[in-house]
Amino acid sequence: MVATAGSDLAARRHLAVQAWTAFLECSDEVGAGPGVRPEILSSWSRSRAAVAPDVEEAPLADEDETAALWRGSPLQVAVQEVQAELRRTAEDGDLVVAVTDPEARILWTYGGRVMRRRAERVNFVPGGRWDDRSVGTNALDLANRTAAPAVVFSAEHYAPIVHNWVCWAAPLRDPVTGTQLGVLDLSTTWDRTHPIGLATARVLARLIESAMPATAAYADAPGTPEVGLVLTLLGTAEAWLDGRRLALNRRQSEILALLALHPEGLSLEQLHALLYGDQAVTFSTLKAEVSHLRAALGGRLSSRPYRLLMPVTTDVDRVLSLLRRGRVRAAVEAYGGGLLPGTDSPALGELAEYVAVALREALLADPDPDAVVRYSEHAPYDAEVLEVCLAVLAGRPHPAAPLLKGRLAVARG
Repeated sequence: MVATAGSDLAARRHLAVQAWTAFLECSDEVGAGPGVRPEILSSWSRSRAAVAPDVEEAPLADEDETAALWRGSPLQVAVQEVQAELRRTAEDGDLVVAVTDPEARILWTYGGRVMRRRAERVNFVPGGRWDDRSVGTNALDLANRTAAPAVVFSAEHYAPIVHNWVCWAAPLRDPVTGTQLGVLDLSTTWDRTHPIGLATARVLARLIESAMPATAAYADAPGTPEVGLVLTLLGTAEAWLDGRRLALNRRQSEILALLALHPEGLSLEQLHALLYGDQAVTFSTLKAEVSHLRAALGGRLSSRPYRLLMPVTTDVDRVLSLLRRGRVRAAVEAYGGGLLPGTDSPALGELAEYVAVALREALLADPDPDAVVRYSEHAPYDAEVLEVCLAVLAGRPHPAAPLLKGRLAVARG
């Protein structure tokens, strides 16, 4: 990697050292000044409560335990597949590449000649614990904690032992279940900082994920809770994350629904328009709701854009998928009622109408009697669907006929 202009980097490092020094000298976060990123400031506070600034190295976990965790794991299998690319990146850029577990414990490293020696001096090696309560603020911990790519430059690190470093890290997830397995980190000296550092970490993380062994068999094993996010939006609102029900308020459920239905992600402005329309609601209010939702999701909601960081299943997608395949009866069985009844979100209101109309039109085209009976439980006053179904039966005996006639009488009032 070709470094950013030296004078710019030196000035940036000087400001980082000033902010870090001010933080250590004050008793609260305000003293660090306005230029410190919120995630860095928050990590500094956690670090100050647990780590001495003069820490000389990261603590080491048990060597045998670390080796056992790595051996045969999906990460180890994947790294073996792509290690030639990882090593070439490390050697070409004089970087040290590291892969961690979900607690930011390093499981594997490979370094260029200079960085390898520097890494060994601070226990940036297999078994090294690099969560911020063990060794202070760093990119491995931030990426692991926020489930999003992270960069920590020079004195943004809490411990001076790595003030000469810049680190870029990206989460590593199981491509089938979405479970976060650890992070991929690239580290080098601060003067070799380059704008593409974080992008490189992302690319290498995706490379490792693409080489992981499939785990779908485990996800579908009997008795195993569904992994990822499972949303029920039709007729009621329920959210389950990795088999655990989430306690959300109405607005958080609406935000979650919009994000689930836009897997590519939404900007703050887009989400605000879809959720509130022309209501006079501030962006700050929306940010607060998203913040609470992110906490409920264990941090698995990125920003810029807002995007869910796990596999997502919704009953809306299931109903529409069944309708596309012509499986009208199954679609009706999967339909629990109107989408988030009473929502004032313009986007969700439009989607609710789309799903309801699509289901109704499918029944008018293919009025299966049992499906129409079930549909009438959700739309008891839709006389036309009942009439079409009875017309198709044309007096022929069918177990559902009496129910259809009874429903029609109610629908006609």
